[in-house]
Amino acid sequence: MKQDDSAGERTLKFYATAPRPCAYLEGRNAVSVFADPDASLSSAIYHQLAPLGFRRSGKDLYTPSCPHCRQCIPVRVRVRDFRRSRNQQRVWRRNRNVTCTPLDTRFRKEHFDLYRRYLSARHAGGGMENPAPADYTGFLTSGWSDTLFLEFRAGGELLAIAVTDCLPDALSAVYTFFDPAQAARSPGTLAILSQIDTARQLGLEWLYLGYWIPECRKMAYKSRFRPLQVLRDGEWRDFDPGRDYSEHPAAPSPSSPMG
Repeated sequence: MKQDDSAGERTLKFYATAPRPCAYLEGRNAVSVFADPDASLSSAIYHQLAPLGFRRSGKDLYTPSCPHCRQCIPVRVRVRDFRRSRNQQRVWRRNRNVTCTPLDTRFRKEHFDLYRRYLSARHAGGGMENPAPADYTGFLTSGWSDTLFLEFRAGGELLAIAVTDCLPDALSAVYTFFDPAQAARSPGTLAILSQIDTARQLGLEWLYLGYWIPECRKMAYKSRFRPLQVLRDGEWRDFDPGRDYSEHPAAPSPSSPMG
């Protein structure tokens, strides 16, 4: 892991995007807030922003900030207390012959070819197909972050890559792609279990899983890794499986004073 330099005293600006169609909830618009893309970002700044719900995408740090929707909920796993569920334990045992090796982020054609196959099979029509190498590295890596590629192999064959950011007290699961022909192995679940295991070995406290969206079925898996914490109203709270987290704050009245 890289040694972070102190961020020192500085002012970091943030910018909101224009509304765009939400990629996860049909019929809604999404707005994101980005840390100043022209600023000198660093792992130290990332460490400060991650507990506030920010994520890395390429060289950028962002968080959802949709005016009338709070469906994107930052979640993190408390690593030291995590225990696999019965289903997760079955996935772990099913993959006993899989090796997990941490690698640096240098370009490897074998990884890139797997990424292209994954996008073609899992995200056809989503605008990400047929990426160039620059698209691949620009999306998954940055020049300032401390990032590992966890490489999974079964019998020598490449199974999956889990892109993982390293922070002083946590790992952050950035993106996982895998061989579509090996989906029965549940490589996505295996990747998170391995990230939790790696964080525990490193003596870290958290694994950040990004945004859980209660009304989005393909994001439901994130709530199955417990004990889980959710970020609500600026405070991390223990996940309550009996609570309805599908909150929709009412739009402000035109006559309401704006703070």
